[in-house]
Amino acid sequence: MTFRGRALFVALAVPAAMAQAGGSNYGVPAGQREVAGRISEWPVPTPKFARDPAVGPDGNIYVTVMFGNRIARFDPRTKVFREWDLPDGARPHGLVVARDGHVLYTGNGNGTIGELDPASGKVVEHRAPSGGDPHTIVLDESGNAWFTVQGAGRIGKLERPSGRITEYRVPGGPYGLSIDKQGNVWACRMGANMLGKLDPRTGKVEELSTGPGSRPRRIATAPDGMLWVALYGSGELAKVDPAAMRVVKKYALPGGSRGGPYAVTVDAAGRVWVNEIDTDTVALFDPRAEKVSRVFELPTKGAGIRKAVIDAEGRYWYMGSHNGRLGVIE
Repeated sequence: MTFRGRALFVALAVPAAMAQAGGSNYGVPAGQREVAGRISEWPVPTPKFARDPAVGPDGNIYVTVMFGNRIARFDPRTKVFREWDLPDGARPHGLVVARDGHVLYTGNGNGTIGELDPASGKVVEHRAPSGGDPHTIVLDESGNAWFTVQGAGRIGKLERPSGRITEYRVPGGPYGLSIDKQGNVWACRMGANMLGKLDPRTGKVEELSTGPGSRPRRIATAPDGMLWVALYGSGELAKVDPAAMRVVKKYALPGGSRGGPYAVTVDAAGRVWVNEIDTDTVALFDPRAEKVSRVFELPTKGAGIRKAVIDAEGRYWYMGSHNGRLGVIE
């Protein structure tokens, strides 16, 4: 059972500074483990472009089912899925799970940020001021949700539980999102070959070029404070120093210029995980050695990983949007 409650609060004032622990800003701090390389996959109940996994505080894995208009949850212990219906037209894209277990998702189809209570099945929708197509969503240390609105060119902030939304103009098709150690919000401006840096304390937005044709797609914050960016257009992984506002170095990936680096995340050991969507592989990059230490070939072809996350045990979870299978590398 669901209900619809819509709240719209547009704020111009900027709140106080935020603390940020780093990681990939998905709510649950990433762990680390010795990687054996075992890969397991499970078909989702509704394989209608399921995508963008997130870990809950209980260790369960949640995914959006974009074309099925649902949220799905997978219990790694029982290997059982459960699903919840969302309001008509939501078309959920990204999601995170808050400390209280509520699922916050981007309503890419109806211009909302939704909040699902899995215990009751109730949904509250908060309409984004710009409407449009909310995309990626992350959490800051205070539990606020930050999101991109790709078509409208915005970064937004949803304050819980008030429902207050603040938006900042960031043109260039903002896509992936992360928060650095100083609390600045970084977005991949895929259409402009740029990164955008938003200081929430001042509302100031700065930009950093990632190079012609680079098309930065997703971004993650490492434990040492560095940012790692998947350059979808050039087939590279970029290391960015957020304090110095510069691209430190770019690294060619095994798939070459047409490999299509897409999802990127960092574990507690600082290792960078990046998939290449056009080669059905996941590369594990060692920043100390400055090289890819392992490449994992996915068990099914045409998987279509668009986002991945590291859980508290250091396992790499991915969702194949094209093959409808949730997978884990451990």
